[in-house]
Amino acid sequence: MEDIKKVEQEKHRWKEKTLQPALERFKLKESPTQFYSPSDLEDGFNFLDRVGFPGQYPFTAGTYPTFPYRTGERGSGGIPQAKGLVRAGRYSGYGAPEDTRDYYLHMKKLGARTGPNIAFDLPTQCGYDSDSPMASGEVGRVGVAVDTLRDMEVIFEAFSGENDIDRTASNFTINAPANIIMAMYMAMAEKRGISWDKLRATPQNDILKEFVARGTYIFPPRPSIRMFRDSLVFFAQHLPNVNITSIGGYHIREAGATREQDLAFSMAIGTAYLQEGVNAGLPVDSFAPRFSFNAFGGSMEFFKEIAFHRAARRMWAKLLKEKFGARNERSMTLRIPMTVYPGNFNCTVQRPLNNLVRSVVGGIAGALTGGAPNCYPPFDEPLGLGWSLEAIQLSEDAARILQHEARLADVMDPLAGSYYVESLTNQIENAAWAEFDKIQSMGGAVAAIESGYMQREVARSAYERQKKLEEGKELIVGVNCYLGEHELEVSTTRLVPHPYDANRRDEAERLQLSHLKEVKEKRDNKEVARLLKELKAAAQKEEVNLILHFFECVKAYATLQEMCDVLKEVFGEYRPATI
Repeated sequence: MEDIKKVEQEKHRWKEKTLQPALERFKLKESPTQFYSPSDLEDGFNFLDRVGFPGQYPFTAGTYPTFPYRTGERGSGGIPQAKGLVRAGRYSGYGAPEDTRDYYLHMKKLGARTGPNIAFDLPTQCGYDSDSPMASGEVGRVGVAVDTLRDMEVIFEAFSGENDIDRTASNFTINAPANIIMAMYMAMAEKRGISWDKLRATPQNDILKEFVARGTYIFPPRPSIRMFRDSLVFFAQHLPNVNITSIGGYHIREAGATREQDLAFSMAIGTAYLQEGVNAGLPVDSFAPRFSFNAFGGSMEFFKEIAFHRAARRMWAKLLKEKFGARNERSMTLRIPMTVYPGNFNCTVQRPLNNLVRSVVGGIAGALTGGAPNCYPPFDEPLGLGWSLEAIQLSEDAARILQHEARLADVMDPLAGSYYVESLTNQIENAAWAEFDKIQSMGGAVAAIESGYMQREVARSAYERQKKLEEGKELIVGVNCYLGEHELEVSTTRLVPHPYDANRRDEAERLQLSHLKEVKEKRDNKEVARLLKELKAAAQKEEVNLILHFFECVKAYATLQEMCDVLKEVFGEYRPATI
């Protein structure tokens, strides 16, 4: 090991004799670049303690010991695929269930072999049926409308035979009504003669971040966390291959949170979820391996995003081992399909092809942080719902080039030991721990949400970032700089139709209302009323798990809103405080 004191002395001499003359020559008050040395690492550098080997505690170098995955596979949507793995694919869904079913059938013809990763429309996410006045004009707009079991059955007509739901994985981007959607999935499995222990699925089921960022909540935080507890306990006992949650810090980041807030808030929310399992009497190692993370937010700050993911893996591992006493190292792994990516909110409507460059930068960073070189999202992300096949092709090819031509996936965590990256990793982790401890001192994530603390902090950070953009202190090419008259707006030629049919989307609400009316006319309405009454009685008892009540309701074709309305009568409806 080098003498740190000697390095410090030499660094001081370098600043005086070499750096200062250069600054004077260019009339600079301070250097626009930095240089890191061994003296920048806190208390030296202990490899085994701070980094370790890939796939081993503290997982800084990577969640898994090797990288057997293929990126850029057709239809994968940034979720790496590998032999022996059953995974869902690209986030997708629009219009009526028939539209989404036909989309999946079309993508299969184009070579997709992955399971569905379903985007639901806003009425569904917020607990409204398509015939609710609140849903008017929104049915099937930003995802697919699902009102009853009938709709799930239609969507999954695209998945049968060798792609049946016991042979592929399904993802559901749903939170407040996640347990109802999963009950529909369970009922569909029963109808197909598939046992629940064969199901592979990931509901997002991350309700706490909805209060901080996205806003698709229904009930107040305390009843919402009770709903999470129900799914955790039931899935752990009856659906061993279903992930319990997919925690989504990127929503918080895209709402305006800083990098450190994103990490701290995500860890605090994850801690609240883990504690629910412990409070229910389950050993942490019986359910923590089924926790996953959807994604963290991103930025174009290349090295900081690499360091962020190294810090995140280490922080989660420490939480599980030291706070929760996990013994199984699988419980300590931060399972996430994508590591670094620039974030959807960094994509620009102006000169949209530049978004491909941004995604490639994210893909390179992803590989250098021990993950997959995913180039996500496709360049036309900000131009409308879904992506063109041209944009998808470029995105998939970019990932393939990074893996197979540039061979960036050949080495795990190649920047381990870098003075700069190790220092950044420590800085980000330390800042996140400080914020995490602050939230814990308030009583944890739920209390911090109820007080409005997290929401205020995100709003403040969003304001500060927007101010920097407007003042030109942060630059986005083609948005607030390089806007001269000779700059070109480069575009691509549309070669094939967009996979989301605009005419079908326009007709989706009329079609869905017709089908919903038919379901209500044909079902046994007396039985539905009886089951909803039982659901309400069960909801009034805190200790009762509601999953099987949802299961019986959906089998009788009770609607999503009918169940949510019953719960509102017991739980109340969340109304955010004015910030």
